[in-house]
Amino acid sequence: MKLIVEGLICQNCVRHVREALETIPGASEVQVNLETGEVTANGIEERDAIAAILDQGYRVVNE
Repeated sequence: MKLIVEGLICQNCVRHVREALETIPGASEVQVNLETGEVTANGIEERDAIAAILDQGYRVVNE
């Protein structure tokens, strides 16, 4: 799963998104790139990831 997230301005933002995704059952290899806003993860559905990111207050931009 790969998404682009807007609103990441610091490492705390990265941590919030990463931790939110890691709480989803089955999530693995969660990566959040501050510079590009790219978020990747294995083992989770895109809709679940989007919901978790939105709950943290960030905007998801699908490619």
